[in-house]
Amino acid sequence: MLPLDITAASNIHVQPLLEEDAELAAVYRKLLQLDPEGLRFAAVLRDTIDQLLNGEVTGRYDWKTLFKTEKTHAGTLVEINLQREFKFDDGIDMDYQIAGIDVDCKYSQQFGGWMIPPEALGHLCLLVWADDYKSQWSAGLLRIDEPWLNSGNNRDKKLTIKAEHRNRILWLWHQQELPENALLHMDPDARAAVFAAGSGQARLNELFRRHQRRRIGRNVVRTVAQQKDYMKRVRGNGGARSSLRAEGILIMGDYRSHQDIACQLELPVPREGEFVSARVKEADEFHTGPRALIEGTWWTVATESDPASEAPALPSTKVKRNG
Repeated sequence: MLPLDITAASNIHVQPLLEEDAELAAVYRKLLQLDPEGLRFAAVLRDTIDQLLNGEVTGRYDWKTLFKTEKTHAGTLVEINLQREFKFDDGIDMDYQIAGIDVDCKYSQQFGGWMIPPEALGHLCLLVWADDYKSQWSAGLLRIDEPWLNSGNNRDKKLTIKAEHRNRILWLWHQQELPENALLHMDPDARAAVFAAGSGQARLNELFRRHQRRRIGRNVVRTVAQQKDYMKRVRGNGGARSSLRAEGILIMGDYRSHQDIACQLELPVPREGEFVSARVKEADEFHTGPRALIEGTWWTVATESDPASEAPALPSTKVKRNG
């Protein structure tokens, strides 16, 4: 059984809330059991935002470019995608049943903007927030009670939670890292150069050339390539991995051997569906910093002043760290 504590957020009311509400405690335990570090939850939120942006077709990477109807649809997609990922049962009166208990799901891109329907009164709500500009997300549980809600009904008679009562939210994960939308956070000049590069392959080459030592998600690759075979444009045999090798740039993916190399070089380790590029150079016998053994030779991350030299070929094994 998971302990009744919380490390993702400071909330002095955690223990009393758990002790006074057995259903809240049961749902809390179950969700943490399903996703102890919140990684699956974060991936669902990242994928849902990318699903709305639909970059492969539209080339969009910015939430502000969504139509109003698309933004309105975000909450429904979050609800659906969480249920698919965690296989929650359908609720009787609310969206889900978790640990045999009805739970409603409410998403807002604006923190505190959850719209609570009147039928949720007395029920548990899973409150979800994600902000692509801050690269943060949160998810918590609240037993909906009328005193916690603002007055002033909107057209649908939905209410928001009073700011002074948000401390009653039992955070499962609070202000956690949302996998970064690399295009959104790139230097504007670098981003413009990526999209001006020409073909899908040329754009991907420019992306990995200009956005080094940072995680790049698969949906960013899809948006830049705007081609059905976008993954082929990353790999060797004519993809970015072989095209940039002459410039000394490695493109590490989520294979176990690639993750190990990134770790040894003290680079961000690519997670499922992610890539990290970095220019490298051979490490001499006096090198004491991070280095990785590739093809029998020691390599380290190059500095801007180091001349370009051909990078080694990365191991081609397809065994993943969690595979």
